[in-house]
Amino acid sequence: MKKKTVFIGHPVGGDIKGNIAKVLKICSEVHTKEIIPVAPYLISLQYLNDKVIEDRELGMEANHECFRRRYVDELWLFGDRISPGMEKEILLAKEMQIPTIPKTEGTKRDFKIFTGI
Repeated sequence: MKKKTVFIGHPVGGDIKGNIAKVLKICSEVHTKEIIPVAPYLISLQYLNDKVIEDRELGMEANHECFRRRYVDELWLFGDRISPGMEKEILLAKEMQIPTIPKTEGTKRDFKIFTGI
């Protein structure tokens, strides 16, 4: 059986350490024999400064490369909202015809607004 790679979309800015902890928890909960969570920004945030625009862009570009190389099967959205960075991931997923699935109340609400669905 083919495993599914799922990009974990979650707001990072603001409480970066707290958000990293939330993403790690999400990854541990969704990681199964069938699903592999993908969150390259967890590594990038260890050495790039999210508050420095050049570093942030470098990290986001690494995330986007996962979509462009078709490494990601689906984009799952978590958190209390859809951040500007997540909006870019949604647009790229749409362009690459990668399904996007909001998983929390906040992302479901914002996804409806963002996509007009």
